[in-house]
Amino acid sequence: MPRFHGKNHRVAAEKLQKDRVYEPAEGAALVRETSTAKFDATIEAHVRLGVDPRHADQMVRSSVVLPHGTGRVRRIAVFATGEKAREAIESGAEIVGGDDLVKKVQAGEIDFDVALATPETMGLVGRLGKILGPRGMMPNPKAGTVTFDIAKAIKDVRGGRIEFRVDRFGIIHSPIGKASFEATQLSENLAALMDSIVRAKPQGLKGTYVKTVTLAATMGPGVPLDPAASARMSVG
Repeated sequence: MPRFHGKNHRVAAEKLQKDRVYEPAEGAALVRETSTAKFDATIEAHVRLGVDPRHADQMVRSSVVLPHGTGRVRRIAVFATGEKAREAIESGAEIVGGDDLVKKVQAGEIDFDVALATPETMGLVGRLGKILGPRGMMPNPKAGTVTFDIAKAIKDVRGGRIEFRVDRFGIIHSPIGKASFEATQLSENLAALMDSIVRAKPQGLKGTYVKTVTLAATMGPGVPLDPAASARMSVG
């Protein structure tokens, strides 16, 4: 069944030149202009990679601290006990617990956006893989969400750290800010994301790694970026 867009979406799409890919900085400015939402829409980057995530050695997953944050406040849950639980509370985590928190999540109480865990609690947290995994919230050492340094992890999340990983189609979907951000802020956040994605390239991968990069507001047309230029973006 064909998909029809509303008038505002069509008007916004007319600002894009057909079959053109934009330089990252230009695209970051244009995606703000093409947001049709009446609220402060989230701006996302969609990066299609030349990987096959069915193979474990081609799974791309990591985290990055966006220099300007995501523009939203995220509730943090920490799976920890003893001194580390106290550290989490003092560092501002909204929800802290061990076995009791695991049972709450198993009962469907997921009142948080980010989950962190200390290594010794992963034996308990492992039970939640089928619940938190599909939501992209399962603590993982590669993403920096399983750590002894809970205070730093909480500070990083507050400062704009996000996790990313390819979906089953080899695409990374990641927020890079809000429509209210300045174009330079979106561009710098995108640069940090692309830098981290390039660093996470699987060893020995052949062919083109970054195939397409598209920016889009929550309610707005996709703005295609030059993938080669996007891959060369530097945070330095």
